[in-house]
Amino acid sequence: MTASPPATGPVRLTEEHLLLRDAVRVLADERIAPRAADIDRQAEWPDDVRRLLAEHDILAIPFAERHGGLGADLLTLILAIEQISRACATSGLIVAVQALGAIPIQVGGSEEQQDRWLPGIAKGEKLIAFGLTEAEAGSDPSALRTRAEREGDEYVINGAKRFISHGSVADYVVVFAVTNPDAEKPSRRLSAILVETDRPGFKVTRLEHKMGIRGSPTAELALDNVRVPVGNRLGEEGQGFAIAMQTFERSRPGIAAQAVGIAQGALEVASRYAKERRQFGKPIAELQMIQAMLADMDAATEAARQLLYTACQEIDAGHDAARWAAICKLVAGDTAMRVTTDAVQVLGGYGYVDEYPVERMMRDAKITQLYEGTQQIQRLIVARSLLARS
Repeated sequence: MTASPPATGPVRLTEEHLLLRDAVRVLADERIAPRAADIDRQAEWPDDVRRLLAEHDILAIPFAERHGGLGADLLTLILAIEQISRACATSGLIVAVQALGAIPIQVGGSEEQQDRWLPGIAKGEKLIAFGLTEAEAGSDPSALRTRAEREGDEYVINGAKRFISHGSVADYVVVFAVTNPDAEKPSRRLSAILVETDRPGFKVTRLEHKMGIRGSPTAELALDNVRVPVGNRLGEEGQGFAIAMQTFERSRPGIAAQAVGIAQGALEVASRYAKERRQFGKPIAELQMIQAMLADMDAATEAARQLLYTACQEIDAGHDAARWAAICKLVAGDTAMRVTTDAVQVLGGYGYVDEYPVERMMRDAKITQLYEGTQQIQRLIVARSLLARS
């Protein structure tokens, strides 16, 4: 027999949740959706959208009030990312990455460090990125090669990072580096160090040309004898791996929210098109094969959404956060890929050209199965949690 995990009950959005969700939806429809196609086509960082999100305090959602934030729960953040991603996945990622990069400070930083860095991040005046992945170390953080050697009151960092979202526009990057290569446990080799990107030796060496989320810059970074004060280390030496894993427990729901938003956007486009497009003398929405596809898309999207909302509640309650973060990302990512692919099918030839947004949504959806841990990694996490409870 497998013991059931604790549950806090069914999710009911509060009035505050609903007001924020609807306000962000209107903002996304009126100000972001008209920009989405150009952002994708030009593959340029939409700083105007970043400013828009900052002006409306959307970037401030996950931060404490003492740091200029709204002090909201995880579900509030997820509602915002979902609604923005429904219109533009790149723009939704601005919110998600800002939260991702700040989580190591929130979970590992001292009060002094939090007071120093978080207010600017909450206001959107400073952008932050999460620097874990390397060319030879993606799903396996123990293979990281970037080194941080201590010299007096400084660390000297040498190495390279790959696939770093917003790495070229960030003011700060939380860099995970080896500080104790001889540690008995591989998980104790790493430390998390905040690096200001204007420090000598920090360089952006390339930007990736991507299938989707094309307006979100994905950078390769080089660190050549970058000197950083020891006071920029988050937590103690050797706690980097633990900080990274705690970060993923709170950041993976943001990727699930992006996936749910993409799926919802594709479903809405496909539904409208099906009512307008006529074949065989009637709207294709009256054809049972089309109705069946739309029904499956709707059911899958709603199921992923409800799982995501429940996961947020469970994570905030401290109930097996790693499992809930993995399971919502797993289901939502696979749902986004399936729903957007079906949306292209509903539109037929029009779905394959950029006159309609579903081809962009399909390209954007794929990344939700890859970053912040592939779907295979999520399955391993879920399976381990299951077997540990057996």
